Amino acid sequence: MNAAIPAQGWTHHVDLVVLGSGAAGFAAATTAACRGLKVLILERAETFGGTSAISGGAVWVHGTDQARAAGVQDTPDAVRRYLKATIGPGYRADLVDAYIARGAEALRYLESHSELKYALRPLSPDYYPDEPGGTDRGRALEMVEYDGRQLSAWFQHLRTPPPGMLLFGGMMVNRVDIQHLLSFRRSPASLWHCVKLLARYGKDRLRHPRGTRLTVGNALIARLATTAFAKGADLWLKAEPRALIHEHGAVTGVEVDYNGQRLRIQARCAVVCAGGGFAAAGNADGLRPGTGSDHLTMSPASNDGTSLALAQAVGGHLGEGLAANFFWAPVSQRRHANGTLERFPHLVTDRAKPGIIAVNRRGQRFVNESDSYHCFVQAMQENNNSPCWLIADAQALNSYGMGLARPKPVDNRALVDAGYLYQADSAEQLAHLIGVDPNGLADTLRQHNADALRGTDSQFAKGGNSYNRSLGDPHHAPNPCLAPLTKAPWYAIRVHTGDLGSARGLVTDANARVLDRQGQPIAGLYAAGNDMNSIMEGTYPGPGITLGPGLTFGYIAATHAATRLQRSTPTQQEA
Repeated sequence: MNAAIPAQGWTHHVDLVVLGSGAAGFAAATTAACRGLKVLILERAETFGGTSAISGGAVWVHGTDQARAAGVQDTPDAVRRYLKATIGPGYRADLVDAYIARGAEALRYLESHSELKYALRPLSPDYYPDEPGGTDRGRALEMVEYDGRQLSAWFQHLRTPPPGMLLFGGMMVNRVDIQHLLSFRRSPASLWHCVKLLARYGKDRLRHPRGTRLTVGNALIARLATTAFAKGADLWLKAEPRALIHEHGAVTGVEVDYNGQRLRIQARCAVVCAGGGFAAAGNADGLRPGTGSDHLTMSPASNDGTSLALAQAVGGHLGEGLAANFFWAPVSQRRHANGTLERFPHLVTDRAKPGIIAVNRRGQRFVNESDSYHCFVQAMQENNNSPCWLIADAQALNSYGMGLARPKPVDNRALVDAGYLYQADSAEQLAHLIGVDPNGLADTLRQHNADALRGTDSQFAKGGNSYNRSLGDPHHAPNPCLAPLTKAPWYAIRVHTGDLGSARGLVTDANARVLDRQGQPIAGLYAAGNDMNSIMEGTYPGPGITLGPGLTFGYIAATHAATRLQRSTPTQQEA
């Protein structure tokens, strides 16, 4: 442990300091602000929201009011059985029990005291729906869209999703919008939905650099931030924390560089580490076995583990022996003409669709393409399957798009010219173009196409469970995830191992307090989000298993920290 930094010469006094401005950080900040605490959020980047702002925004929470209102029958024991089956040996009963018991409480508090608003997904299977305790409905909730204009001047500082996750240069869409966009030619209701989206977007662009109708993770951050700011929370961007101030066995503040000054912020309650983990750290490669130097993270550069290092300096320690140190996702990358790089995570929009397959250098399929993104990358890490290629025929690309490529009527020639989307007149030409074994690809296509006509994937059971099928095309039969690849031209995209953030973080107790190596809590120090060692232990049981715990333990951290201030005397507060 580093020598304690003496608490002298305070330049600012607040109740709670939050390191990081993602979902967990804003959950803590908003909870504390709603409880009347003076809150300061320190964000190292020049925009706020972190990885959460470009995420899907979903949460996986048991027993929510939304699920009860929909008549969902689920029990804590069923959730425990499912998590025990999927997490395995790393299962921590104290953290899981706290999550099950308080997840709905956290969501209820934030929805009743802030702008936060979630809706139950009508169908959203767990990622392993056939495991004991698995379910198709009731645990996953999705973010309700939000008007970004409610953020006023802060809207321009909210992290914008990558261009590939936007339409027409700045229009956000959610899962429902995407389905309407894919169906607008055959459904009058979908056509009308799309017309309203475009009209709103066109009106926005008269005054704003992008659309103000926010969805998914952008809406999540905007909703929490709107309330936090209204309740008096302050946010400092481009603020560089240098040390936690530690005296008499407790963390009492933060030393930070801001606006060219070294400042000392007193935190009368606590400091919450919610800096997004370490996925962008330069030394993270050693913790990613089987990924290689071309691994692509979706985390911003500021998620380099700084807050973890500060906590370690005062006695905190990181979890060990996780099933994975990261939450995996396959990612492709485009280089623009000006040299900038754009990354696209292949989560739910393309891999599971009929007529799209993944092959390795040998031209062979190696995975059920409709399994979760975490599972997909695990398969890439085995037997030298990274990088791999997503391949589609013209019918699939025109119907669903693939990666940054959009379905008809969008013209994707710019992506071909940029070297992102490969196009060929035949499967054999495509194989030579992308450098995979043409004989292996030909054999793969023969077997896959025969299976697709029967509707059963004999190799990897693509479309074989409810989660797989929920990502396919509901209008395609007999298997919503399978179709023969036969129609030229042929297309391919190079896909790398990637991640959505780190899972390994600070070991905490059920109150989100950071623990030292003796298992004792460090007074005044909490962790949430990817700075907290994942209660899923590096597994990925369902949609929203990072944001769900992030919101929950951010809420728990702020609630527990508030009791420290309530126990102190007025004289101690003034001191």
